[in-house]
Amino acid sequence: MNTACYAIVGMLIWGLSSLALAADNCQVTLHGDDNMRFDQPQLTVSSQCEAVTIELVHSGKLGANVMGHNVVVTLTGDFKDVAKAGMKAGPESGYVPSDDDRVIGASDMIGGGQSTSLTIPGSGLQAGEDYTFFCSFPGHWTMMKGKLVVN
Repeated sequence: MNTACYAIVGMLIWGLSSLALAADNCQVTLHGDDNMRFDQPQLTVSSQCEAVTIELVHSGKLGANVMGHNVVVTLTGDFKDVAKAGMKAGPESGYVPSDDDRVIGASDMIGGGQSTSLTIPGSGLQAGEDYTFFCSFPGHWTMMKGKLVVN
């Protein structure tokens, strides 16, 4: 084989492995704790996913009524207003404003030792957009937030 053939084969293998990695990046896990922290400041998912699932694990011990966590996804420009609207919506709604088109996805509110997840249709996320994920429990969103990257 000549050098050009090796280069083509190498690029094909690299391209196929990149597609496999992207296809596998449709589910991510995020941990929250009693110190009002997520374990990751950024989550990266593929734009090729039919659906994106974010699993949230509350690794703390405190109950949902005092240290509840959820994960909410919005465009970054909407995040603060949605968080404030969530506080007004109250605990009955999991501190997420109902029927708010700015909310791309939201999980249930959970307490220590529990887990939950949210699934967003792939069509709801676009590569290159600026997304934020956060916990909408009152006061948590100022610290418990991160960037959701779609590539």
